Amino acid sequence: MTPLLAVQDLRVEYPIRGGWLARHRVAIKAVDGVSLELGHGETLGVVGESGCGKSTLGNAALGIVRPTGGTVVFEGTDLDGLDAGGLRHVRRHMQMIFQDPYASLNPRLRVGESVGEPLLVRGLLRGPALHARVGGLLELVGLDAAHARRYPHEFSGGQRQRLGIARALALEPKLVVCDEPVSALDVSVRSQILNLLVDLQRRLGMAYLFISHDLSVVRHVSDRVAVMYLGRIVELAPRDALFARPLHPYTEALVSAIPIPDPRRQRDRPQIILRGELPRPTEPPAGCPFHTRCPLAIDACQRTAPALEEKVPGRLVACHLRP
Repeated sequence: MTPLLAVQDLRVEYPIRGGWLARHRVAIKAVDGVSLELGHGETLGVVGESGCGKSTLGNAALGIVRPTGGTVVFEGTDLDGLDAGGLRHVRRHMQMIFQDPYASLNPRLRVGESVGEPLLVRGLLRGPALHARVGGLLELVGLDAAHARRYPHEFSGGQRQRLGIARALALEPKLVVCDEPVSALDVSVRSQILNLLVDLQRRLGMAYLFISHDLSVVRHVSDRVAVMYLGRIVELAPRDALFARPLHPYTEALVSAIPIPDPRRQRDRPQIILRGELPRPTEPPAGCPFHTRCPLAIDACQRTAPALEEKVPGRLVACHLRP
């Protein structure tokens, strides 16, 4: 079956200048050769430390950021080969839920205007039909249709994120990129929003590219998980298999940092503490990008970057030593 989204050898670089009179030019490789597929109705979680390229990957998948190299194919259509009109047509089926619910809504617009704006701009609905659709979207995300007359400042953070979700669903997308959708919310509200996203997916059948640095959140919502480090995917596996037995040393360290509710088990389990700091993106290390912090690194890791290979059926890992 043709995947909904296919990313092949995707690269995104940001050129910067420095040095005397800003003559020295270097490139930050935000995404460095990422390949993945996302099926219809599937949730692929993308995890990693801040600055590893997760959000850039999501933006490139939607065509918001133009890739430096590689391809992004949505339902068999290569986005790089589209003009502005063609990209606008495809983008109707691809939407995003942003991280900050306070900044993603225009404070001067009533929330009904913000939620209905995608429909109005594309000329799909107007007048009473538009108002009815907006009311239905608000109720779909657990709000009252009468809230359409209010302004964003009258809502809590969790309610604003529900509004952001309603706006993303207005055009009935097939793919939604969730960029840290609960990281700015109180802990008590996060589970409500996550459960809402899971319920909406079951009812509407859309796919999620779910970006987060919180493995507990990704574990709750994802079918498969991709682990990123310095712009590359170092492990990609089904959720349960990855958390039961992580293969890459970096994934092992991330999983060992997940808190366990049982204090005794939390105290007795081994924890992996990574040494050193995350390398500067302008000066990535040669060979395996993780070798400067890896407790298992050997000489080969300093010379050659391992390829992302299927070393266990259904699981991809970029490591010279694993499995």
